[in-house]
Amino acid sequence: MKKIVLLGYMGCGKSTIAQNLSKITNIPFLDLDKCIEKKSNLSINEIFEQYGEIYFRKLEHEMFVELLNSTENNIIGLGGGTPCYANNHELLQKDDVTSIYLKASIDTLYDRLVFNKSKRPLIANMEEEEMREFIAKHLFDRSFYYNHAQHKVVVDNRTVEETVEDILKILA
Repeated sequence: MKKIVLLGYMGCGKSTIAQNLSKITNIPFLDLDKCIEKKSNLSINEIFEQYGEIYFRKLEHEMFVELLNSTENNIIGLGGGTPCYANNHELLQKDDVTSIYLKASIDTLYDRLVFNKSKRPLIANMEEEEMREFIAKHLFDRSFYYNHAQHKVVVDNRTVEETVEDILKILA
């Protein structure tokens, strides 16, 4: 079965766009982090606190493979770091996967993240200038992995509806 995989940095709109795409296409949306939380009975924060990042990345990879191997059609929203670990970026190239990188500029990401950073463990305690530098460095480090996606959709200055339209053109 065909899988649509949305990836990109936190704040690029993966969940919002996936939910809208799901409504239009009637393909169920699965958020990878929520699937991990459900299976482990722990929040992502609790997994990080109790077991550390390496353990989380192992769970994340296992869940990603499980979702890709399921017989259902799904839209899968990845965590921002998912493509960067356990060779997950290679899974974006599979024949039964349509992978789409939701590409956002540093300014767009900063503007979206600065107001709800408390919900984001990586940036929750950062000052604004430190946060901008962190996003820039992180985005640079991760771009190699993100660019393994088969398609790129720029989300800067685009509404959710416009971005969904761009994705529907790719899927057509």
